Amino acid sequence: MTQHLTPAGRRPANRGPKAAAGNRAALVDAAREIFTADGLDAPLSRIARRAGVGQGVLYRHFPDRHAIAAAVLEENVRQIEQAAAAQGARLDTVLGVLTWHLTQSAAFIGLLHADGANGGPSVAAFARDLSERVERALRGCLRDGHRLGAPERPDDLMLAVAMVSGAVTGPTREERARRALAAWRLLGVTVGPVRPFEG
Repeated sequence: MTQHLTPAGRRPANRGPKAAAGNRAALVDAAREIFTADGLDAPLSRIARRAGVGQGVLYRHFPDRHAIAAAVLEENVRQIEQAAAAQGARLDTVLGVLTWHLTQSAAFIGLLHADGANGGPSVAAFARDLSERVERALRGCLRDGHRLGAPERPDDLMLAVAMVSGAVTGPTREERARRALAAWRLLGVTVGPVRPFEG
């Protein structure tokens, strides 16, 4: 295991098992950043370095690349569910959280197109499950009469999400966010601030 030195040149104190939850959260955050910048084939060593832990710590939490990618996607969906479950949750606010995740993660965009997921039945089932959770969270915030909630057109909600995710392109997060908001606007849907859910 690689030990990183502190700015003073000393090894950081080993906090043992108490650090496990913090290390895992740091690894998921680092993986989201690295995968966003460099794609899912980025070296796992870079994720460990960004999180400030050794590779041994990374492999204790995530035995392979698929495990850490799945953890990032699971955290994305959990944030959307938390935003939808918050007191006074509104669709525009939850769509802002969803849009933030779309601008951060190409893998998240792929997840929302679960029918096209490749990698075998278990990957497709995982993608379908997370996609359905996103849909349930969004549906729970739809007001009666909302244009995306028409009972005679039950696919409109996730079709709109798919259309917006297809527009999320560009070299920077700012450009991807600008394009996503433009796509929502063209669909006549109001979106709140594009940011992660912060509780």
